Amino acid sequence: MQSIEPPQKHDHFDLILSDQTILRLRDPRRFGAVLWHTGDVLQHPLLMNLGPEPLTADFNAQQLFEKTRDCQTSIKQTLMNSHVVVGIGNIYANEALFLAGINPKIVSGRIGVTRYERLVQAVKQILQQAIEAGGSSLRDFVNSDGNPGYFQQQYWVYGRGGQCCKKCDHEIKQIRQSQRSSFYCPRCQH
Repeated sequence: MQSIEPPQKHDHFDLILSDQTILRLRDPRRFGAVLWHTGDVLQHPLLMNLGPEPLTADFNAQQLFEKTRDCQTSIKQTLMNSHVVVGIGNIYANEALFLAGINPKIVSGRIGVTRYERLVQAVKQILQQAIEAGGSSLRDFVNSDGNPGYFQQQYWVYGRGGQCCKKCDHEIKQIRQSQRSSFYCPRCQH
């Protein structure tokens, strides 16, 4: 039997086949889950109502526009709603909204298709940049190779409240939306 590294503090699940670890769930923030389901996995109650993956063609301006017509929540909250689109966390929502020039407080139902086209493009661009940089390391996060992510060195607004905007020198504002910090430039994002 091959030696398996003992579980660390944030290791919650090991899938072991043929005497070796095939999959280990390391989840310091406890956002993940391991589900066992027989049959069509997309019919599992926790998965069947999820929105599209943001880096697929299914996530597009028309889909987002149609999904938000009666929506009265802010665009920032909408981007982080897994029933609308999955996988956009707080950091990436802040950065994508900045890149698209959209204020995080704007009500989703008031955004038109053209602005959604810019936003969808910004989401895809920000996520691709983050992947290429290895993600965002906060405190002790490392990826599966044990390396930290470096995307946080490219932040335009996230975590920069009170600092000057890198684009226009206006002060970056920080507000609270649904118990999460939102960062934005009032001049660049309207």
